[in-house]
Amino acid sequence: MQLKANNPEEYIAQIPENRIPYFKKLRQTILDNIPKGFEEQMSYGMIGYVVPKSIYPDGYHCDTTLPLPFTNIASQKNFIALYHSGIYANKEILDWFVAEYPKYCKRKLDMGKSCIRFKKAEEIPFKLIAELMQKITVDEWINIYETNVKK
Repeated sequence: MQLKANNPEEYIAQIPENRIPYFKKLRQTILDNIPKGFEEQMSYGMIGYVVPKSIYPDGYHCDTTLPLPFTNIASQKNFIALYHSGIYANKEILDWFVAEYPKYCKRKLDMGKSCIRFKKAEEIPFKLIAELMQKITVDEWINIYETNVKK
């Protein structure tokens, strides 16, 4: 579900009212913990965190006019989603996250390749998300991307 928004505040204003406090807390958790160098912007109709072209001029291989994506958050029809490219591209981080998740949440992990779905917003494991965000620096993400994703 893509919302038409020019900035994160416009995006948040359009999501269901009962999700707003949790979504704001998720956004703030990311902002407080994402390493220096990543930038927040609207990306693919979601709030995104990217490596800006000023740091990585090559951009995203699928569309080199775009900055290199790293993480997105979105309010989907039935859940809040966290898309984390590091989980997709780095098996160590995936394995760590899957092992740690049950320590923070009783609900079974609902996850795709890079998408973590939170159907119960009140059960988002904010402390775990904070740790996840600290796992990869901009330089590490560029290296992982160039090694494992960009072909």
